[in-house]
Amino acid sequence: MDYFRHLTHLLKTEQEEDKQAYRELTERASVTERRAAGLCWYPIIIKDTEMGRGDYLTVELERTNHQDVIHQFRFGASAALFSQHDPTNDRIEGTISFQGGDRMRLSLRVDELPDWTRDGKLGIDLLFDDNSYTEMFNALRLAPGVDEKTDKGRLIRILTGEKPPTFHKTGIAALPDNSLNPSQRTAVEKILSANELAIVHGPPGTGKTTTLVQAIKALIEKEGGPILVTAPSNTAVDLLSEKLSDVGLNVLRVGNPARVSERLTSLTLDSRMAEHAATKEIKRLKKQASAFKDMAHKYKRNFGQAEREQRKALFQEARNIMKEVEKMEQYILDDLLAKAQVITATLVGAAHYTVRDLSFHTAVIDEAGQALEPACWIPILKVQKLVLAGDHCQLPPTIKSAEAARNGLSTTLLEKCVALYPEAVVLLEEQYRMHEMIMGYSAAVFYERRLKAHASVAGHKLFPADRPFMFVDTAGCGFDEKTEDISTSNPEEAAFLFKHLTQFTAGLQAENPSGDLPRVAVISPYRGQIELLKEQLQHSPLAKIYGDRITVNTIDSFQGQERDVVYISMTRSNPDSKIGFLSDIRRMNVAMTRARKKLVIIGDSATLSQAPFYEGLIRYAEEQEAWQSAWELADG
Repeated sequence: MDYFRHLTHLLKTEQEEDKQAYRELTERASVTERRAAGLCWYPIIIKDTEMGRGDYLTVELERTNHQDVIHQFRFGASAALFSQHDPTNDRIEGTISFQGGDRMRLSLRVDELPDWTRDGKLGIDLLFDDNSYTEMFNALRLAPGVDEKTDKGRLIRILTGEKPPTFHKTGIAALPDNSLNPSQRTAVEKILSANELAIVHGPPGTGKTTTLVQAIKALIEKEGGPILVTAPSNTAVDLLSEKLSDVGLNVLRVGNPARVSERLTSLTLDSRMAEHAATKEIKRLKKQASAFKDMAHKYKRNFGQAEREQRKALFQEARNIMKEVEKMEQYILDDLLAKAQVITATLVGAAHYTVRDLSFHTAVIDEAGQALEPACWIPILKVQKLVLAGDHCQLPPTIKSAEAARNGLSTTLLEKCVALYPEAVVLLEEQYRMHEMIMGYSAAVFYERRLKAHASVAGHKLFPADRPFMFVDTAGCGFDEKTEDISTSNPEEAAFLFKHLTQFTAGLQAENPSGDLPRVAVISPYRGQIELLKEQLQHSPLAKIYGDRITVNTIDSFQGQERDVVYISMTRSNPDSKIGFLSDIRRMNVAMTRARKKLVIIGDSATLSQAPFYEGLIRYAEEQEAWQSAWELADG
């Protein structure tokens, strides 16, 4: 089928680019550089070892230093345990079976750890993530072979644009929660009435998660379970898992959560298996297997033939016991899966060995606007009905290959389906985050002016005289951008931003001297500007005033979050009106819609207004009497 051949070609292009970028990052990098890039833990210590499923030895590791360094290690990824004494030869590869906090469990296909692991100076390197690509390629290979006369085949034909989705009538009375607003109720009804496909378009702050939770609850009452609930990131899966559990559903979280809270850990497969009645017997058998292994270790390899045979026999006995353990674990797993009403996992996690061969009636893909299409086909192949939820007017998935992005990989399945089947889409129209003036321009440009502010937030301000939205125009101030190491920054604009924020803070404290300070985000699209802003903040009195209530980061890192006050440093200011990737207006939509009570955009209108989107934004600011020249503050 040409559709899947084309997707496979795009994914191969992306994989090659991704591999090349990984090689360039790691091949010549020192352990310190790899650690800084989030690809290495060093130093680590081995806390424990135990026999795992099959012929795997599970090693529990802990990093003992540099715990504050952000890393990219995730459940299911490939990693290599190494010794810094001889990192080229002394290394052994495995798969991460758990990662939480500063601990990790690594599954290794060996009977025992090599001798060099006892000599210290141990670390763990993250390897290139071939597993995710393997699962995506596998899904794209299998999809064309599904019989089109089956329910699964019908869904595939709809998603590839060959056939429209169908709906049946359902009574809204089936909804379990009367607190939903009209568009949320319509969305739940659309999901219940869909035979194959329903789409929830959830702009910022519109209660998409609340809507999905109620829809899933209603689906279970109507169609039974379990329902497969997925999202591209662990964080999004974690949020849904907790919310679904909070409404009383039996949730089983497959894979390891990003947030290691007790509440969330209790929903995981590992935790549920540990609580199961049959686990006591498994522990006894594992202890017995361990004893045989310990006895085997007493025989050194340079002993005679009889000792070698005895050693081999002891290892074999340990393996036989572990096969019994595996059968018992499978029994527990089957029991847990049979009782679960909702199974949650990342898109790639839907290929986890525990659920690989399972079929479901319905799958939900949340944050579908950020999901790579090939990854979406992993859960889709397990179901006959699909619910897509997200916002294609916010940031798309990150694509490393410009060629693959240009040829269609950056276009999500959500975008395709919204364009093909408007009858399947419900827009959530009421938002509960932003003052109506902050929301106004986004609502007009991205959401056909259908987005409205709920009465509880429409007029909320930090103090009565405050302006919830300002565009501060730096045109003519000489705040010129600078480009170094491919990244753009604007030192004068950065300094001006903190000056403006300082004046605002003084006014806020004068109005409400005993009140708590708001939470503030300082955002820029450019990493160079972010580094500069972070550096300037350290030397500003604002750092002491706000402490951890002020956060400086890129737009992408704030998607899904909100703050009381948001300052956006546009950075670009040049005589040629070049705006670079500011032309991706979806990124700007994310930035503007993070603010609850105050949004301040600082930029050069002379540079920005050559682009229609920014010309419209500046005009909107003028209409709202929210435009201000930086000259008014520059010399103040």
